Amino acid sequence: MLGAQGEVLYVGKAKSLKNRVSSYFQKNITHPKTQALVAKICDIELTITHSEVEALLLEQNLIKTLKPPFNILLKDDKSYPYIVITAKEDFPQISIQRGKKNIVQGARVFGPYPSAQSVHEALLLLQRLFQVRQCDDSTFKHRDRPCMQYQIKRCRAPCVGLISQPDYQQDVDSTIRFLEGKNTELQQQIAQQMEQASLALNFEAAAIYRDQLLNLRQIQTQQAVYGEQGEADVFALVIEQGLAAIQVLYVRGGRVLGSKNYFLTSTESESSTIMMEFLSGFYWQQERDIPQEIIINCAVQDEQTQSLKQALFSSYQRKVHIKSRVKEHRAAWLHLAELNAKEAIKSHLQTKMQVTARLQALQKSLQLANIPQRIECFDISHLQGEATVASCVVYDLQGAKRKDYRHFLIKNIQAGDDYAAMEQAIQQRFKKVNAESVLPDLLLIDGGKGQLDKTQQALIQLALAEQITTIAISKGEGRKAGLETIHFTTGQTLQLASDDIAFHLLQFIRDEAHRFAITKHRAKRDKARQSSPLEAIPNLGAKRRRALLQHFGGLQGVINASQQQLAQVEGIGLNLAQIIYDILHG
Repeated sequence: MLGAQGEVLYVGKAKSLKNRVSSYFQKNITHPKTQALVAKICDIELTITHSEVEALLLEQNLIKTLKPPFNILLKDDKSYPYIVITAKEDFPQISIQRGKKNIVQGARVFGPYPSAQSVHEALLLLQRLFQVRQCDDSTFKHRDRPCMQYQIKRCRAPCVGLISQPDYQQDVDSTIRFLEGKNTELQQQIAQQMEQASLALNFEAAAIYRDQLLNLRQIQTQQAVYGEQGEADVFALVIEQGLAAIQVLYVRGGRVLGSKNYFLTSTESESSTIMMEFLSGFYWQQERDIPQEIIINCAVQDEQTQSLKQALFSSYQRKVHIKSRVKEHRAAWLHLAELNAKEAIKSHLQTKMQVTARLQALQKSLQLANIPQRIECFDISHLQGEATVASCVVYDLQGAKRKDYRHFLIKNIQAGDDYAAMEQAIQQRFKKVNAESVLPDLLLIDGGKGQLDKTQQALIQLALAEQITTIAISKGEGRKAGLETIHFTTGQTLQLASDDIAFHLLQFIRDEAHRFAITKHRAKRDKARQSSPLEAIPNLGAKRRRALLQHFGGLQGVINASQQQLAQVEGIGLNLAQIIYDILHG
């Protein structure tokens, strides 16, 4: 479906094109997304394929390359993290790695995990259980004494020979069994090793095995879905109060590795249609680890899943079973996914209600004509005038809108002049405003009367002062939280109660602007400090810079050198030496 300029608005497939296309033009269409799509359609292009499988693959390739705005776009471009255990070394390393492309051949791979946090939690648990090294090979080869990980009993220091290779390999094997979900077998093996160590009067080793056994049993009692084999991606669709959420549960080796939820915009279709459309996009948004089973909570006909299974086999060369009727532990996985989807919707709705309540309270406290639909907050960050950065954060009816956050580099002002910095930031933000631009209903400035006056002056110059309500919030006595003062452009001030939810909202937005400004300032400052003044000198390439630094023992030596001394360095003539000296001492 194409727009007025030939841009692709939507890509879809159907066995019956007449039924599919006509469904968009019914009189009873009420969903705003569908209405917006239909209003923009100016042309429709058709491509005929030999089979449903070809249609599915073509649809996903087009969605991936064209990114039509009205398709379900899973904005999940990061590759998933895996746990990798190397195989070639005498003392293998366990580590985290994103994607499967660069994994060394022969290594054991476990995952994918839904987030980096879940992998780090798993690695921390494995450190505590089996103490397999997680340091990189360079660190491992150049150690001459045990590191802190050994002191806190999270590594057995193979780098300095405090554990033999067979004993270390035993810990590696135990780690692999644990990641494979073979906990019962692993516990039996460790119990035998503990008994053998005790009989051999090796009580230190027996104590290590005892601790491992106790930890494994504790983990087993805490694991909600445990002890069953199998691998599956479990999808649960829940539609409540106009919201549709799909929770994806990742199960590998019988263990639930984690989950992730997706909110969908369309809830008008049947559950089975929504689920199949989601699955059609999910496995082609990026290269994924394909399980043996896909479990869903929507009843679908075999013919609906057949093309998807064939397309998965065509893309990944693996047969997949798609099931909606499951029992025992698979039913438990599905129930867990449904529970998470319901909680995600509940949390989303609660957050939205809290945001609305705060904005209503803010409207009342500031005596605004309407609830502010969009709030923008500005803050300035620098260190004694160095690397000055302004931040702009956005808050709307959905909460913090992080994709609209902006930062502005402040230039050509006197160091430390916050007033001039704020004025320049406002000019940069609003100088290109036109009739289609989105403007804030409320502009919040982190600062006092001076910053507010400069902001208002800039808005007057841009002819926007009448369209935007502007206030400032300044720290109170002793810069203590809770004593802030709100400044209005009329000259009036206001102090809200410390337990007022409107005040909490202003504090949150102000603190978010401060955090964002500091983050960008530090990045800019660190980048500037890492660069050398030698890099700004023309005709002084990396090789000559290296020769200068080596000859004089560092940058300070170069700065202290005379023109004649500089000219003595290989590759530096008198003319270049004169240029270097003049720039460094100019």
